[in-house]
Amino acid sequence: MVDILLQGDEPPMPAGGAVPIFRGVRRALAARGFVSMAEFRLASGRRADVLAMDGAGTVVIVEVKSCVADFRADQKWPEYRDWCDAFYFAVDDAFPPELIPEDCGLMVADAYGAEILREAPEHRLAPARRKALTLRAALTGAGRLHRIEDPSWTQATSPV
Repeated sequence: MVDILLQGDEPPMPAGGAVPIFRGVRRALAARGFVSMAEFRLASGRRADVLAMDGAGTVVIVEVKSCVADFRADQKWPEYRDWCDAFYFAVDDAFPPELIPEDCGLMVADAYGAEILREAPEHRLAPARRKALTLRAALTGAGRLHRIEDPSWTQATSPV
């Protein structure tokens, strides 16, 4: 079953130093032909910081790290690889890039954009997972837009 955000389950705003990284990553992805959303809940229950897709159906996940302590505390990131064709870390220019594993893509971002320092290795999703993920993304995005346009709308009043 496809799970969309429920009323009151809006994605949290990224914390402090992460906000400019999020913005820059999403701008850079858009420049490459991707549309994206922040704080996307995967079927596994994990939340990807940024999920992006292009017109060809390529799925990218970007994990934003605002500091070394955030990176060292996070041990869940390898699970995201099962849900995308390419996985990146995004950091700011103060982050030591040598900490990022070599088998992950690397972006350095600020509020205005991001530079890809290392392309992510590609691991193509299985067609069934791609279809399910695309449907989940479409429903999540539509639900978020609906709540912006009609704040009194709730999941309980939805016919879907």
